[in-house]
Amino acid sequence: MFCFSGQSQESDLTQTIISMPGDDVVLPCHVDPPQDLSQFTVEWGRPDLKPRFVHVWHNQKEYLADQNKVFKGRTSLFNDKLKDGNFSLKLSDVRHSDNGRYRCYNPKEKTEYFIQLLVDLHHNYRSSASSPAVSLSGLDVSSSGVMLDCSAAGWYPEPEMFWLDGDRNIMSAGPAEKSTDPDGVYTVSSRVTVEKRNNNNFTCRVQQRDVNQSRETHIHVPEDKPTKNIHNVTISHVCKISFFCYCFLLKYMRN
Repeated sequence: MFCFSGQSQESDLTQTIISMPGDDVVLPCHVDPPQDLSQFTVEWGRPDLKPRFVHVWHNQKEYLADQNKVFKGRTSLFNDKLKDGNFSLKLSDVRHSDNGRYRCYNPKEKTEYFIQLLVDLHHNYRSSASSPAVSLSGLDVSSSGVMLDCSAAGWYPEPEMFWLDGDRNIMSAGPAEKSTDPDGVYTVSSRVTVEKRNNNNFTCRVQQRDVNQSRETHIHVPEDKPTKNIHNVTISHVCKISFFCYCFLLKYMRN
């Protein structure tokens, strides 16, 4: 549990709290030595949000006029504990979007402490995040290269996706496309055009640096690439269509 002190201006440590979606969680914060906080202005905030305010105590009462709307009706203090220096925050009905770094701040003393809330990162989403699915999508006519597609679903928090060549060098593929479902869970996809090389092995990698999670899928493009196959398929389709047209025309002329 973090605590304020008259000498310390800022904590060098961040305490981590792990919660599951739908749970209620307490973010701890208190002063040491104990003092009556009901007479102070004390603020809970999320620096990455606008407005940043999660819950504020001011003029001996809760002040929620500037509260970020995503927390409306879900935050509360232990009012009977304020006189003992306890400014812990209760966050109800935890959501995926609550994942983040929270600041407990006393403006008068200019002291602040941080809590990192991780929502479901070490449970459901570590197991439900899919490995990237890689497929050959066709030919790039302008470069005669082969287009590879990659997609992965069920990732949270936001992942990054990139391609590696056979020597594990990052390839230029442009920014990945990302979308979220109503719970804020990510689906990410990317396309890259590759040229014929001595080693036609490629890797699509998805990773989350903050939680040290990554998955990757490898694909080998044949030496002759799928160019020949794709051309053969196209010619085959043209031949079939021509044959049916010929049969139809012949039947029509006989009638």
